[in-house]
Amino acid sequence: MQVTWSGDLERLCSPAQWAEGPVWLEQEQAVVFSDVKGNRMFRWSSGHGVQLWRASANYANGNAVDTEGRVVTCEHGRRGISRTERNGDVTLLVDKLEGKRLNSPNDVAVRSDGTIWFTDPPYGIVGDDEGYKSESQVIGCYVYCFDPRDNSLTIATSDTQRPNGIAFSPDERLLYIADMSVVDFPGQGRRELREYKVVGNRLENGRRLAEVAPGFPDGFCVDRYGHIFCSCADGVIIFSAQGEQINKIQVPERVSNCVLGGVAQDILFITATTSLYSLRLQYL
Repeated sequence: MQVTWSGDLERLCSPAQWAEGPVWLEQEQAVVFSDVKGNRMFRWSSGHGVQLWRASANYANGNAVDTEGRVVTCEHGRRGISRTERNGDVTLLVDKLEGKRLNSPNDVAVRSDGTIWFTDPPYGIVGDDEGYKSESQVIGCYVYCFDPRDNSLTIATSDTQRPNGIAFSPDERLLYIADMSVVDFPGQGRRELREYKVVGNRLENGRRLAEVAPGFPDGFCVDRYGHIFCSCADGVIIFSAQGEQINKIQVPERVSNCVLGGVAQDILFITATTSLYSLRLQYL
């Protein structure tokens, strides 16, 4: 299947210092996204344009929606995962592993059984521009599975060096993770999408699915056919489920993340540096 697009890339708004974590709210037909360095969150819809969604966001980064349509957020500031309730209250779900504070949860995916899977690199604690400079307490950059039914937190895998973006395959049998450790370990670190088999609340059989260049992989999303839309230094690379590059979307700012939305799930919303962009996809 060929993945292409109709029309030009459209810049919808540019309110951010570092735009990240777009999530599509189906019931509202709107996108919520984070401004990590601005410590804010925004909401965009075609009817109302861009609006401030949260003025103080605990240095929010990645977002997802749970099985009830509530926004689940990675917070660098509180070093945990929060959930925005129906009435607007924000509940901190988890911030510690066996009494030790997490690093700075970065990106998140929610499985259909309600479990919350997230990555935990140190980028929110290495300085004060995306969180609060602190020492790591867990001394590892793991991928976690949190089950809100019993509040259990499990290290799903320790096979990642600097895990970032995260998303499930359409059948949820596989979990994809972006490892961008080349940033911290030039010459020997990874700049790849990795694929894992989901076994209960753990991950097995990790392998490299695709190398990502130029730059490195940050956030990404997966469509209903299994195509992976992955950020890189100058755009969004479209991979097949087998890891083959099948197309590339050029973007004028450095891309951080993307999400599919619209009534037919055929609009790709892209966060890139200061802006939110959109592009309507076509499948041939």
